[in-house]
Amino acid sequence: MKAVGIKRSLPIEEKDSFIAFETPKPEPGDHDILVKVKAVSINPVDFKVRQSAAKEKELGEPKILGWDAAGVVEAVGSKVQLFREGDEVYYAGDLKRPGTNAEYQVVDERLVGHKPKNLSFEEAAAMPLTSLTAGEAIFDRFNFRENEGRNQTVLVIGGAGGVGSIGIQLLSKLTKLKVIATASRKETEKWCLDHGADVVVNHENLVESMKEKGFEQVDFILNFIDTDAHLDAMADLIKPQGSICMIVETKGPVDLNKFKNKSVSLHWELMFTRALYQTEDMERQHEILENLGVLLNQGTIKSTLNKTFKGLTPESFREAHQLQESGKSIGKNVISF
Repeated sequence: MKAVGIKRSLPIEEKDSFIAFETPKPEPGDHDILVKVKAVSINPVDFKVRQSAAKEKELGEPKILGWDAAGVVEAVGSKVQLFREGDEVYYAGDLKRPGTNAEYQVVDERLVGHKPKNLSFEEAAAMPLTSLTAGEAIFDRFNFRENEGRNQTVLVIGGAGGVGSIGIQLLSKLTKLKVIATASRKETEKWCLDHGADVVVNHENLVESMKEKGFEQVDFILNFIDTDAHLDAMADLIKPQGSICMIVETKGPVDLNKFKNKSVSLHWELMFTRALYQTEDMERQHEILENLGVLLNQGTIKSTLNKTFKGLTPESFREAHQLQESGKSIGKNVISF
């Protein structure tokens, strides 16, 4: 099969930062499905792995990146129960296995959902990783239930990014929370409001901007963009006994004592945890994607796809990664094969 991957961690501007190559089509294991990939989307994890996986030496075999896809099931493993050949699916997959940036991929069925029928493959490919991240943060880490949160507030830091774009929608449609999102440009402010934010503030001077909009403190904070940059602001803005969930690793040790006197609950969210540790509740990701599919088919939630690139080629991936790394990306960027 054809694939696009890396052998060295090079700056994205360099021609060989991505290479095209051929590799054997994978065979599904007992709980795996073999998917003919139709479209993939780009996430920050893609360029972080690209920048770090081969820094010290060139890899013997190219590494296939990619952790979001939509496609068609071509074969199933002997113990597969959730899918059959011909099913259209979408998923984010597993960090430990070869990624989505190839003609075919095998993935554990418990991490996969049926593609929403009303969405194109491109629209569907934009959704899994960010939706799983936001959904797990809200409903698994905060243990929120639908229609909870009346008279409470949530601050979404990074509202116009991939995770923020779906997080705002899930909060505005499925909870009673007042949703405050951060943005720093006119176009990103509009994006947040269009996706369901009640109020938009500027994350470049977050505490002051919040106070200008009449918010001294909030009940919940979802930091989807930069933990280090907003640590002090979060300590200031969170209410006593409030909860914070973060998805971006810190660059070094941080002082958690600033949250102690308020008895703040701190949570980490990584949507790969269930796959990495083969947890007993791995099928929860199938459940989340199935439920999301209902909302997408109903039009309650809309795809966060914003820009589409064409072709399983190094050029397409270089262009998409350049945009993702620029910090100016809005919503999700998808590559269609």
